[in-house]
Amino acid sequence: MQSSKAIEIWVGLFVAIGLIALFFLAMQVSNLAELKSNNDSYKIVARFENIGSLRVRAPVSVAGVTVGRVSSISFDNQTYEAVVEMRIEPNYNTLPIDTSASILTAGLLGEQYIGLTPGGADDHLASGDEIELTQSAIVLEQVISRFLFSKAEGGGEKSGDGEGGGAATSTE
Repeated sequence: MQSSKAIEIWVGLFVAIGLIALFFLAMQVSNLAELKSNNDSYKIVARFENIGSLRVRAPVSVAGVTVGRVSSISFDNQTYEAVVEMRIEPNYNTLPIDTSASILTAGLLGEQYIGLTPGGADDHLASGDEIELTQSAIVLEQVISRFLFSKAEGGGEKSGDGEGGGAATSTE
């Protein structure tokens, strides 16, 4: 009786440790573990025609290094664009004013993030500045539909030429 109680306690501890490990893993995957807000960080804004599935807390990176996070996303009723606000860590305060922003995808179907490409200007972005050069997200469904429509239009002409050429060859 005593050994079965000890086994139950060990199994319970093992299950509890497993659940705690799963919780921490879920926090790391969902970026919720990095919710710390640095008061020294500065805000920059960018406008995009299409943000795809970009989310708040998505990484902002330069050359593959995470330099900040997306802090808010809103819609401008005047220009019909998405306004993305980013918080950049203070040790990355030398981004040139002509930096461009693109919405990129990690992997083929991974999460979307903002990639910054520094320009060559001597002046640096300050808190509240807006990035003028932006490239919207590539929506996979639009790319596939454009490809299929172009193949459907071009495929009909090429198959007609090929059949006509084949018929002319057989008559000679």
